[in-house]
Amino acid sequence: MKIITYNVNGIRSAITKNWFAWLQATDADVVCLQEIKATPDVLTDLLLVEQMGYEHYWYPAEKKGYSGTAIFTKKTPKHVEFGCGIADYDREGRNIRVDFDDVSVMSVYFPSGSSGDERQGFKYRFLEEFGAYINQLKWAYPNLVISGDYNICHRPIDIHNPKSNANSSGFLPEEREWMENFIQSGFVDTFRHLNKEPHNYTWWSFRANSRAKNLGWRIDYNMATAPLEPLIKRAAILSEARHSDHCPVLLELNL
Repeated sequence: MKIITYNVNGIRSAITKNWFAWLQATDADVVCLQEIKATPDVLTDLLLVEQMGYEHYWYPAEKKGYSGTAIFTKKTPKHVEFGCGIADYDREGRNIRVDFDDVSVMSVYFPSGSSGDERQGFKYRFLEEFGAYINQLKWAYPNLVISGDYNICHRPIDIHNPKSNANSSGFLPEEREWMENFIQSGFVDTFRHLNKEPHNYTWWSFRANSRAKNLGWRIDYNMATAPLEPLIKRAAILSEARHSDHCPVLLELNL
């Protein structure tokens, strides 16, 4: 099974950059999207998605043009779960999950705290409460992949300048500690499982020509529960895809 996560930073914007051709060429089984910033009724091209063989499930935010997640899948899920049952996060369309017989796949969009103290506080609350939700979920669904934009760099290797960003949201000690505890609780960072090299990033600021200089952050992950570790076939950052300030991240499982 080929799984891709992609924060598209507005699906309508991505579509104008030939995103559908990329989607067809990539031929993934499951595509997890974040920051869709749209409801499916405003998209005129969904027939193209269906012609590629995808069913599509959407969980937009209540606020128009903001946040939201979606999953495209070539395999019909036996169940689709919208949200986590916590109203503050479900209003923002933060996560959606599809369940198959052998694996469950979630698309999740963690809040950013970069706009100020209020949203950083919201992010910390999300980490605590969503983390507790996942802790229960992984027992009910032991073969679970949580794909998405975590808005956290785990270690210094995951950010281009760890010293100057030591006090930046997304690389704060509390956030990094949460990520470490999350992994230690029974998850595999599938990219780092196969690739220990530096300078592998998934998001770049629009400022200072950051992408051309590869001054980035690795904040997008395919996290898999420990029972799936022997089934990890391939993991890759697809940095050549340029439809967003993020790039997609691939995981292939031998299912």
